[in-house]
Amino acid sequence: MEGDSAGDGETELLDESHYVAVSPRPEPAMSNISENEFSCHCCYDILVNPTTLTCGHNFCRHCLALWWESSHKNECPECREKWEGFPKINILMRDATDKLFSEVVQRRRMEIQANPKISRSLLAFQRYSGLQENLFYQTKGMFMEVLYFVCLQVVVLVFHWGSGVMEQHDLLISKPVSHWTSEDVVYWLENLGPWTEPYRGAFQQENVNGRLLLMLGDEELMKKPYNIENSVHRRAVLAELDRVKALGVKPPQNLWEYKAANAGKSLFLLYALKRSPRLTIFYLYLFDYSETFLPFLHTCCPPFTHTEEPVESIWFTKLLLLLLEPSWQQWVEFLVKYCVLPYQLIAEFAWDWLAIHYWTSRFIIVNAMLLSVLEGCFLWRLWTTARLRTLPQQMWNHLWKMLSQGFAFALMWPFVPQFVCNCLFYWALYFSPIINIDLVVQQLMHPETQAQ
Repeated sequence: MEGDSAGDGETELLDESHYVAVSPRPEPAMSNISENEFSCHCCYDILVNPTTLTCGHNFCRHCLALWWESSHKNECPECREKWEGFPKINILMRDATDKLFSEVVQRRRMEIQANPKISRSLLAFQRYSGLQENLFYQTKGMFMEVLYFVCLQVVVLVFHWGSGVMEQHDLLISKPVSHWTSEDVVYWLENLGPWTEPYRGAFQQENVNGRLLLMLGDEELMKKPYNIENSVHRRAVLAELDRVKALGVKPPQNLWEYKAANAGKSLFLLYALKRSPRLTIFYLYLFDYSETFLPFLHTCCPPFTHTEEPVESIWFTKLLLLLLEPSWQQWVEFLVKYCVLPYQLIAEFAWDWLAIHYWTSRFIIVNAMLLSVLEGCFLWRLWTTARLRTLPQQMWNHLWKMLSQGFAFALMWPFVPQFVCNCLFYWALYFSPIINIDLVVQQLMHPETQAQ
């Protein structure tokens, strides 16, 4: 019995010790949590939508927005360390403050919503957040874009080198006409258009070189062995021959020849027409009227009168237009497009060259359309934000910027390597449309992010 009693006592002790071992821990008292641990370092009140910076400090979302709007700096208000990326709301801390201090947080949120200044700051801060995210995606896709550009440039250069076009351009536009061989003369005549095919054989049989070509006139071309009896064809040949005599070399007749003959001017015009088409066209009118501006005007605004004979070639038409001054109807049409839609002039000029530069003309046309949309969005923003009165000041700033950049380009041009110039040229020609597509999408889909 005593043994049983002892056994029962031991069992009770074991049960008691087991009970103590498995009993749950007492929950900490709520009084141990201090409000200072969940307070903002700006307003020193309970955090509302707490935002954690890279330095570890926490602030209310609206406090951080007010600080950013007043200082325009991406740095912590307490330790002045710059944050990386864009700060986001700490969800874990937000849920904790909502549970522990629900009444205080609810009251503060109502006060924030009722304050229009805080609402505007939060909206501007959110716009800035969208811009930072777009910048991240742009940086992420930069490698693919650069790879696309490099591949495109390699393809274009391989095409030109493989076809021998670049060598022919360098040969005729830089070689004096007095040193031309009979093959050079036939190639020059071939570039005038398909309508010269009946006359090439006579030039080849007579071994007409550059010196003999310079001595040919209207009577010689009309008689044997050349037999150019068509007066319009004869005028076209003589007009181009006059240009050769004036320049001393073969004048450029397409984009690549113009680039080879005027490397600096072509690069300048490519970037200037994109940034400021009106100023660039006015510059051509003042300083490059006969060689560039006049063909440009005749191409974009052709005359209303038509010749009785059929037009057999695009080059044939261009040669005839070089002999004419624009009519007043052409000037009116040109000035209207120049003032309202200057990029349409560039698109029409590229469209006229579609049969010669198939893909290049399409890139230019698409880029001109995109630039027109961007200009329209810019004017619409000025109108909607009631800042249209600032347009004269912005035009003056743009004029000063273009003049200073053009002057800097003229000074730096002799020191820029040709390879770098070619890269910049193909970048502006083929890569700009891709960049402008992204800009147009941002303007149309998220116009509010462009307000800052």
